[in-house]
Amino acid sequence: MGCCKRTGPGYATPLEAMSGPKETIIYVNCIYNGTGRKKPDFLATVDVDPNSPTYSKVIHRLSMPYIGDELHHSGWNACSSCHGDPSSTRRFLILPSVVSGRVYVIDTQKNPKAPSLHKVVESEDIVEKTGLAYPHTSHCLASGDIMISCLGDKDGNAKGNGFLLLDSEFNVKGRWEKPGHSPLFSYDFWYQPRHKTMISSSLGAPATFTRGFNIQHVKDGLYARHLHVYSWPDGELKQTLDLGETGLTPLEMRFLHDPCKDTGYVGCAYTSNIVRFFKTEDGSWSHEVAISVKPLKVQNWILPELPGFITDILISIDDRFLYFINWLQGDIRQYNIEDPKNPVLVGQVYVGGLVQKGSPVVAVTEDGKTWQSDVPEIQGHRLRGGPNMIQLSLDGKRLYATNSLFSTWDRQFYPELVEKGSHMLQIDVDTVKGGLKINPNFFIDFGAEPDGPCMAHEMRYPGGDCTSDIWI
Repeated sequence: MGCCKRTGPGYATPLEAMSGPKETIIYVNCIYNGTGRKKPDFLATVDVDPNSPTYSKVIHRLSMPYIGDELHHSGWNACSSCHGDPSSTRRFLILPSVVSGRVYVIDTQKNPKAPSLHKVVESEDIVEKTGLAYPHTSHCLASGDIMISCLGDKDGNAKGNGFLLLDSEFNVKGRWEKPGHSPLFSYDFWYQPRHKTMISSSLGAPATFTRGFNIQHVKDGLYARHLHVYSWPDGELKQTLDLGETGLTPLEMRFLHDPCKDTGYVGCAYTSNIVRFFKTEDGSWSHEVAISVKPLKVQNWILPELPGFITDILISIDDRFLYFINWLQGDIRQYNIEDPKNPVLVGQVYVGGLVQKGSPVVAVTEDGKTWQSDVPEIQGHRLRGGPNMIQLSLDGKRLYATNSLFSTWDRQFYPELVEKGSHMLQIDVDTVKGGLKINPNFFIDFGAEPDGPCMAHEMRYPGGDCTSDIWI
């Protein structure tokens, strides 16, 4: 699986990564699909260097060649899992399109500030050779292959889901999992080779979630509540963890970065719990609720209670802090997880949400008083929607946030966001005692794009980050 030479991409250890260069640019997936604007999605290059004359600006836009993709997540062709391979370079950004099923390969080496399209893996090729569609999470493997979770078949059925393999030239290689070992539902995944394990999370059938959220679908069992434990790298499904009613819609999941550790966390969106998964003494895997976000009693909303709705989580590279987002309640939280069983809240900041001041939705306390969160304006801009995706700097001191989840869900819960566009924030992090504070000097308004307001989702640094790099 590689050795410890320092000539490959990434870093030999997570702690070495923390001393890596400070980020100067960041790539952001920008979406027009579902907004009513007939424009292709694009990859934005954002200047995040405070010493640059173009700081806090979009400095390049790479438009995709088609309309209707819905760019969503992204990954690299190589990361720290390939550190021992001197022939490997972190050059190509992998952009799965969750709606169209295409996978774009972007060359970031020729000109990092102005990346170019290298290859398109067409959805027809993927379907013909694997039956897979709706590609989501992409991770590089130490072998040089690319592995992408796919959420269903071309008709949107969850039954057809599984894991796509591309070779190092981005040709369709096949499925990763053994025949008959596909999960019940698919979404995110992370592998921990020293424990010979890969664990995947689960959402629901694309035919269900792409139409928007319907609470009846939850009651009908159309949304998932399972983690799937695989042997690594063999692809054999060894165990299915039923998270129960407290673990509905487990989405983003992360192992601790220390490759020796056998624990991680997953954010369960609908039930707003962070679930810790871990290896037991007998070698099997178990789980427990580590953090619960209480629903708010509210007025003037579709339901009497407003869940947090956890959409993204990440872990600092030194494994000290867990960060997650409450998309509907509108806050970003920081927990100290030095004791993984007992996370401690050390930072919280409101950057949007349905209960911010000026919204018709108000929260009601137990004694009947009403309140709304105080969300500041940034550079004269009222913050729209709720935070959705986050990315942390290698040194752990800067947290970036965007606010689009998925176009149909954005339109359903935050219609103003679709009309006026997303934005991107930077939050300063206290890495000593804990604490989060919005940086007033940084603001990207994707409502001011030349082709009209667009949505912004996942972010990646050219040098790697805590949600794409895996150590072996």
